Order: sequence, then structure tokens, then C-alpha cells
Amino acid sequence: MITVTDLSLNYSGTPLFSHVDLQFLRGNCYGIIGANGAGKSTFLKILSGELEPSTGEVSILPNVRMSVLKQNQNAYDAYNVMDTVIMGNQRLYDIGKEKEAIYAKEEMTDEDGMRACELEEEYAELGGWEAESDASRILQGLGIGTELHYNDMATLDARLKVKVLLAQALFGNPDLLMMDEPTNNLDIDAVNWLEDFLLDFEGTVIVVSHDRHFLNTVCTHIVDIDYNKIKMYVGNYDFWYESSQLVQQLIKNQNKRNEEKIKELQDFISRFSANKSKSKQATARRKLLDKLTVEEMPASSRRYPWVAFSPDREVGKDILFVTDVSKTIDGVKVLDKVSFIVNHGDKIAFVGDNENAHTALFKILAGEMEPDEGTVKWGQTATFSYFPKDNTPYFQDNDDNLVQWLRQYSSDPQEQYLRGFLGRMLFSGDEVYKPVKVLSGGEKVRCMLSRMMLSGANVLMLDQPTNHLDLESIAALNKGLEAVKCNVLVASHDHQLIQTVCNRVFDFTPDGKLIDRMMTYDEYLESQKAE
Repeated sequence: MITVTDLSLNYSGTPLFSHVDLQFLRGNCYGIIGANGAGKSTFLKILSGELEPSTGEVSILPNVRMSVLKQNQNAYDAYNVMDTVIMGNQRLYDIGKEKEAIYAKEEMTDEDGMRACELEEEYAELGGWEAESDASRILQGLGIGTELHYNDMATLDARLKVKVLLAQALFGNPDLLMMDEPTNNLDIDAVNWLEDFLLDFEGTVIVVSHDRHFLNTVCTHIVDIDYNKIKMYVGNYDFWYESSQLVQQLIKNQNKRNEEKIKELQDFISRFSANKSKSKQATARRKLLDKLTVEEMPASSRRYPWVAFSPDREVGKDILFVTDVSKTIDGVKVLDKVSFIVNHGDKIAFVGDNENAHTALFKILAGEMEPDEGTVKWGQTATFSYFPKDNTPYFQDNDDNLVQWLRQYSSDPQEQYLRGFLGRMLFSGDEVYKPVKVLSGGEKVRCMLSRMMLSGANVLMLDQPTNHLDLESIAALNKGLEAVKCNVLVASHDHQLIQTVCNRVFDFTPDGKLIDRMMTYDEYLESQKAE
């Protein structure tokens, strides 16, 4: 389907990647992974023809129809939803409009009639008569009801626009499908539907994603961008990860053995080189020593932050009691008579498409918002730390550098301690003196996690903490939340995180009611299918 030959890309003389030779075949799904800044989206743009490489070429078989997930949410505001989706097959859309223009004429010429016949034939071959039903099926699968299918794109909110653009990319059975972060802003049901769609897809899929569960479910191959190289591996993300860790360990073990052997030989040489009776042995060992090399570990572009939570004290028996809490925001009831008790050891996943309910409840629990009705009572031994979905107030118009910003949350004000802590969160050297107001989204999230780690709280509340994080940071957060011996309440789209961390599920319905399930997330999904 696609052949990449001796590809390279340089920015200002610095290679992003070089000497790339790959083949992408029909029927496979390729997940592109790599650290932030490694060039994942850039490589996808080269494959799609949007960006020219410095050297080499990308060859695509003739008559291959390629579909690319668009990123500009407002690009189709002048069209309705149905037309936007059908534009996924631009030729089909153009034929349909040309047909309409001919038939709208008051008088058709012979030439118009001949042209209309040609268009009708091609329209049928491209599946034009089923276009609207096919588009409707995809839209409904992604959670967009039929009542919206002929609405103007300009009237939709950002989350719905993302789904329409994804439907556009999937429409018309393309031969080659390229998507950059397709699961961003999708609810769990839409992600599950997309996974099923791609598993049945017969063409070639190339996708960039930070969603580990998604990559594990749909990918047959992993394309890893690291060490300024791009390599392809058979298998899903977990298989790649375990294999890469094994290779790294084997190299370390080999290095250790080599180092031990070198030291042994050096000791022998130093002891016996002056001894005539041992001089021949020393010479032989020196020759052996010259052949031994300690292979340097490749300097990976991947960096894993250190995420570990340490409660100052264990929480007691009474933790949190919520009774009949209701809240209406902008005329919409987001919480309706919500009641629950948090038990010792509970790690609770907030799921469901009603994210406004998640955020409202977190704010009420944190004391940042008052309920319209009901009560919230924290136990005497419970101390909480809150990670908000919107962290803007913590950084906006703040001239503090990272050290100064973190100092306000630390019991140890010493700069050496704070710099060491920031270093473990991937802020090194002079980066710690950067003003916090200019930080990237991922950097701000790491700062907010640092704040939580310094709090010593025994109840952690996190509203969408994986937003803006790369795979390595998500994995580190996942590990930290799994290991911590305290209560966790977390809202997240990351399937793997909530499945491996949580033992209880809060499902918030669209009308603001709470369904409380004492089970893991996968068990909850199975129960939903059964219902």
C-alpha cells in the first residue's frame, strides 16, 4: 500500500529522523508512538503528502483512496453535518452536487443529459445511493443522533465537531486511513465503537495515539520513533513495550558481564604484567581485553517522570459521606440527588458521558462550589488533594518560576530539594527557572501532579489527569495511582488507567443521577453489554 524509501527530515540542519525504510500493507493497523517532540504527527503528515521530506520518498499504490482525519474543527462551519461527512469521499460529493445543478436547470441540453448519465453511472459505482445511510450509521455509532444529521456544523459544540470529522474520515470505505489522536475528546462508547469499526476495516490504518488500550485493541504493528530512527515491530503496544524493556535489560546484563570481565582482566594484567612467569598470560589477556567493548545504551528520547504519592497518615474508618447532592448549572441539572459513602480502600472511576457531572461533583467535594441541595461530610482523618480539569487559575498571569511556584506547596522550602523534585518530574537545568505562565499543557499537568505529591493527602481526586500527557507520563501516573495506599477518585478516558487502578465505578447518567457499581471497569462494561 505504502512504501517509504530512505526517508529523512531535518529541521535547521538537525535530523528529526533519517534513513527510514518501511512498508505499510493492506489489512494491517499501524500505531505510531514516540516521546513528545519525536516527530509522530510530522511523520504522519509526510505519509499523507502534507509535508515534504528532506530526502527519500513515499510511494503509494495507484488508485488508492486515502482518507485523513482533519484537525481544524471549524473548517466545515459553512456546511451541514451530512454534507461534511460525505465530503470524506470528495469525488462522490462533487458528483452529487454537479448532478443537482444539472437537474435544477429549467431546460436541460443534450449535453446536460449526456453528462448526467455519466455522473449517474459513476455515482452508483461509488455507492452514492447508500451514502446518506452509510454516513448516518457512522454518525450514530459515534453517538450523534439523527436529529443532528442535517444541522449546520457551526451550531455544534467542539466535542460533536470532533466526532463529525472522525465520521468524515471513516466514510466511504477508504483504502488508506490516517488519523492523529482519533480518541481525543471521545466518550467511552464512541471509543469502543471506533475500535470495533477498525477491527472490521479491510484497508490500511495508520494512527497516532496516546491511548494504550486503543493501541492494544486495534494495532497489528507498532511504529516506534526513537533514537532519531523509525522502526516497525509486529504486535500491539503492550507486546512492543514488554519486548523493548526485555531488550534494554539484556543489553544492561551484557554490559554488566563485560564490565565484570574487563575489571577481572585489568586486575590480572596489573598484578602479573611485571612477573616474567605470568607475562605470557598477561599479554594474552590484554589482547582479549582489547576485543571487549561495553555497548553504550542508546540515548532514548523517552523520559519517564517519577510519580509517587505518600500520604502523611492513613485515613480512618470515616472518609466521605455525600447525601442527596443536587446541582443545576446554566439551567441544566447536572447532579440529581447523588448519594454515596466512600469506604476504606475504595479507588473510584467516574465514567459516563456526563462530564459536567464529574467536574461539578469534584468542585463540590473540594469546596470550590456549593450544592443546591444535599450535604458533603468529610471524615476527621481525611485530607484531600484535588487535580482540576481546568488548571488555568494556577498558572495564568503568574510570574513565578517553577521553583517559586512549587515552594508554596512544599514543607521544605530549600531550592536544592525543590530542584531535585522538579528534576524527577522532567524539569532539568535552567528549565526550573522558566515562568510557569509559559508552560505547555503537559508541563502544567506535571506541575499539578507535583503539587499533589507534596500534599501528603490520603484522598486523591483527579479530573481528567491524562489530558496533555504523553504515553510515558501516563504510564508513570498509572503506576503511581496503582501503588498508593489511599483513596482515589478519578475521571479519565484512559481505559487502561481506570481498569488497573479502580475497584469501583460511578456512572453518571445524562440526567445527573448516579449508578454505583462495586466492580472493576471491565466488569462494568461487560455488565452494560448484558443489560
